[in-house]
Amino acid sequence: MLRTLPDWLAFIERQHPNAIAMGLERVRDVAARMGLGKPAPHVVTVAGTNGKGSTVAFVEAIARAQGLRVGAYTSPHLLRYNERVRIDGHDVGDEALIEGFEAVEAARSGTPLTYFEYGTLCALWLFARAGLDLVVLEVGLGGRLDAVNIVDADAAILTTVGLDHQDWLGGDLEAIGFEKAGIARPFKPLVLGDDDPPASVLRHAYAIGAPAWRIANDFFAEPVDAGHWRWREVGYEIVLPLPMQAQGAPVQLRNAACAIAALRALDLPLEDAALARGVADAAVPGRLQRFVRGGVEIIVDVGHNPQAAVALADWLRAQPKRRTLAVYAALADKDAAGVVTALSDTVDGWLLAGTLDAGPRGSDAGALAQRLVGTAAAGGSRHADVTGALAAALAQAAPDGRVLAFGSFHAASEALRSLNAAD
Repeated sequence: MLRTLPDWLAFIERQHPNAIAMGLERVRDVAARMGLGKPAPHVVTVAGTNGKGSTVAFVEAIARAQGLRVGAYTSPHLLRYNERVRIDGHDVGDEALIEGFEAVEAARSGTPLTYFEYGTLCALWLFARAGLDLVVLEVGLGGRLDAVNIVDADAAILTTVGLDHQDWLGGDLEAIGFEKAGIARPFKPLVLGDDDPPASVLRHAYAIGAPAWRIANDFFAEPVDAGHWRWREVGYEIVLPLPMQAQGAPVQLRNAACAIAALRALDLPLEDAALARGVADAAVPGRLQRFVRGGVEIIVDVGHNPQAAVALADWLRAQPKRRTLAVYAALADKDAAGVVTALSDTVDGWLLAGTLDAGPRGSDAGALAQRLVGTAAAGGSRHADVTGALAAALAQAAPDGRVLAFGSFHAASEALRSLNAAD
């Protein structure tokens, strides 16, 4: 008898021989047996290489500021599984998740489901019972064959298309773009956060009759001054506070702009005051999350691919100049050299951390160093884990220096646990 959430999480990890198994047939079958349909009158689905979690946070915060009841599903989590499922602004409790997992187990009749598929069905079951106005769903991997895509979205957002997960999605941007564009639905808006998305994205939208709303073409995000920016489209514009001002990453303008575009595409009330309050209030952990220890600024970020590293480097260049040490912990299937290259002119020293407790995708610091031969980080010191590397970085940092801990959700999670434990 499974009595606790940790028991259930251990159980669902064992219900499919593979961590990833693309395809919708199994999930659709179980969803049908569970009686799952559309989880709310309005649904927004968010896919993309980077920026998904932040964009979900903006949609959720703006809609809640408008007074709507909102459900949000994101992954992976940083500290607790409960973070993945939010209802009306709160992480769901253990008991609710257990009830959802029991419903999935009762319906699946031996159908093998991955950890993510199991969790997606649980979230949809909980949302369907919560009396929500809007549900925001973050795609796990790709889009077309991701479990989230069993739900027909009223508006879809594709934040960015970059090189990541090539083993699953294809070896170039055109192939990856096609997979991610699979969340679009006929005659429903597809909001695009790339100025110049792959042709495959636009071709797919045209083929199914989904109107593509492109940033810098159909709607615009423009800085105004040190504390404000402007969102505009033909016939409407509004000046808003900068999003996630504590973090200040320029890319968050795009994420917030895409969220606004998607919400304006829905048949929902949306007042200017809700836009301003939602943009200001939206927050997501592990994205340029800032701490200070002994005068040293510590930045924790989940960035794990070259596209994310470019955005991180842009942010660092815009900050006051400080000697910056990077604690870098990458999973074995990531383009570590591409990440380091993107950041090489913004980092003064590297500390490499192992991720052996991340499961099959983990590696030790020595293996990471081998993948980085020829880069600025190849000679960095090696540490068993992020906690040890972070402690070493803080010992080396100047009193007014900066430490960047990043490279994966696993790295950010371990850094946050270490920093929170020290409080």
